[in-house]
Amino acid sequence: MSIPLYLEDSYLKTCSGSVVEIGEDKSIVLDKTIFYPTSGGQPGDKGYLQFSSGLCEIVTTRKGENGKIILVPLNHDYLPKLGDTVEQSIDWETRYNHMRVHSALHLLSVVIPLPVTGGSISDIKGRLDFNMPESLSDKEELESHLNELIAGGYKITNSWITDEELAAQPGLVKTMSVKPPIGSGRVRLVRIGSDDQQVDLQPCGGTHVASTSEIGSMRLGKIEKKGKQNRRVNIHFVD
Repeated sequence: MSIPLYLEDSYLKTCSGSVVEIGEDKSIVLDKTIFYPTSGGQPGDKGYLQFSSGLCEIVTTRKGENGKIILVPLNHDYLPKLGDTVEQSIDWETRYNHMRVHSALHLLSVVIPLPVTGGSISDIKGRLDFNMPESLSDKEELESHLNELIAGGYKITNSWITDEELAAQPGLVKTMSVKPPIGSGRVRLVRIGSDDQQVDLQPCGGTHVASTSEIGSMRLGKIEKKGKQNRRVNIHFVD
């Protein structure tokens, strides 16, 4: 199992780690990592590993079996060796924008309180698919509400509950198509706001900014019909 350091601190840009596995496909597994693996609609991180004899570019990151986080190198001929200590560096600009978009999508699920059937994140935009039989008639009002929440500067924090506690509170789960990150015995909750002024609380294994004010202004893009009852709502950075 790789220790996912990004779960506790999404702002780690560099960190050392030890190579514990080199796969037959030349993929790399570290004992602990800041690289986020593709999941929940959020792309895997890219970046670099620096070791005693050089540098290895990582083009993406994915999940493996038994909690492994697998780093995919660009050049299969130039890799660290098993047991090597490496210095990890993620592409911070891309990761930070993923964090901003992911946090904005949590707020979008507050502005549009309907079941979520899918979602996707990039470094310039994001989208959620909703179980929405009828199209939105108040797009400008929803966009204004979204930006009000962003400008509110609400803190975004993590906490943990057990799998059993989550099962006893099914209302926390907003997604219909993506299962919450269960199976390890505990589930990470992402909270926007405080106990006194809670904006949102839901299970999530992704990376987020520390305050909604870091997101920046967003605009609602196309609202596309995707099937009989599903509609896709796109959001984009204004800047």
